[in-house]
Amino acid sequence: MRALLFLFSLLWLAPTHGTAAPNVLWFVVDDMSPHFSCYGETLIQTPAVDRLAAEGTRFTRAYVTAPVCSTCRSALITGMYQTTIGAHHHRSGRGELKIHLPEGVRPVPEYFQKAGYYTCIGSGLPDLDHRGMPFGQGKGGKKGGGQRLGKTDYNFEWDARMYDSHDWAERGEKPFFMQVQLHGGKLRADTPEANRALAARARQELGSATDPAAVKLPPYYPQDPVLLEDWAAYLDSVRLTDLHVGRVIARLEKEGLLENTLIIFMTDHGISHARGKQFLYDEGTHIPFIIRGPGIARGAVRTDLVEQIDMAALSLAAAGIPIPPTMQGRDLFSPSYQPREAAFAARDRCDETVERLRSVRTDRFLYIRNFYPGRPHLQPNAYKDGKAIVKALRALHEAGNLPSISEDLLFSPTRPAEELYEYQQDRFQVTNLAANPDYKAQLEEHRARLDRWMRETADKGPESEAMYDSDMAEYLKKPNPEVARNIALMKQWAAEGR
Repeated sequence: MRALLFLFSLLWLAPTHGTAAPNVLWFVVDDMSPHFSCYGETLIQTPAVDRLAAEGTRFTRAYVTAPVCSTCRSALITGMYQTTIGAHHHRSGRGELKIHLPEGVRPVPEYFQKAGYYTCIGSGLPDLDHRGMPFGQGKGGKKGGGQRLGKTDYNFEWDARMYDSHDWAERGEKPFFMQVQLHGGKLRADTPEANRALAARARQELGSATDPAAVKLPPYYPQDPVLLEDWAAYLDSVRLTDLHVGRVIARLEKEGLLENTLIIFMTDHGISHARGKQFLYDEGTHIPFIIRGPGIARGAVRTDLVEQIDMAALSLAAAGIPIPPTMQGRDLFSPSYQPREAAFAARDRCDETVERLRSVRTDRFLYIRNFYPGRPHLQPNAYKDGKAIVKALRALHEAGNLPSISEDLLFSPTRPAEELYEYQQDRFQVTNLAANPDYKAQLEEHRARLDRWMRETADKGPESEAMYDSDMAEYLKKPNPEVARNIALMKQWAAEGR
């Protein structure tokens, strides 16, 4: 029966102009929320991504299962929850102790390669890197034979031979599976000076830069000049990303490949900010998700809940490759597809900072569980604390100059064990309903739903002390006093039961 469904799905997705196997191309963008004009952003224009939406299907409620690069990418490349495969701690398995995928779980490129596809990962443009800059002007992906491979960042051991190249140009007669990895929100930098340089690049390549005075921040961020300039730089990074996407589309058109290529555009989590990246609110988990290609409805908008791991399953199905029975992602275009009743996400250790958060999102509500409520929201973290925006926030906090909403949501010394938001009405998740007796039934329902998901998906839970020490030893090979202090603080808090 399942084989018949796969065959039907393949026939349904087959291109109308021929029977050739479709190419599959993923755009995977760093650190970016749905700030595109097709998603309602009005301060900037994003014609290339808007075109994909107009010629394909746009999902309005797509979410990552992990709001940080390596854990999200470990999940999307396997179609599995990172908590199930033990890859849920950011940049883990980098020390003496390694992480291996469970039996029966393999990265998606291996399935494509076995089916006769040419597998590649790069920038999608032979002469430009992941930043849209000429090769040689900075670092490029190097893993695997010294080629210009794009970002991988998986938390488990993998075979670099699963990628044939950094580009599809040498594929011969084979169809290709291509991942276009773009720097995205990481084009904006940690200092005002670097962001002004990005504004200069935007003026040079796009004719203008975003005006910081026109920026309106989420309500929990003060309208501070450093934060406004940073957000303007972020929006320019969105525009430059859109420019790169347009160039890749133009290349596909020029080479006669566009109409037989399934394109998926997504990001690996939301904007890097104090309540975005690394956290389970919309700012960290809500992503753009657009699909264009053979058999995909044009100009359609879907509002069902989807997770980024679904892109693995639907890509295999589009190529006529059976979806492994262990895969937790779903083919969103299968005739037998049943929309998700809930979407789940998890955040665990990031770099040296120990954390454990879990969430479940249903049609109306977002429920978040904080396993370490005795710790502050902005735990010390060398990566984030090095950013000008976090330095500015901490300085305003120390000076007593933050508005009360910023103090409450960003700098409270402790957190509630549970949070509940009616997120479609409470866009920025500022009103926690968990303690409101009128929402007791919804709280209990979501609490039970999360417990069931953790049990049924075999959530691997907290990191072992041995793995933590192994990875921290790698961090300390490059001396950083702040990291060392944070490691000591994490261990102290653990000893105190916080």
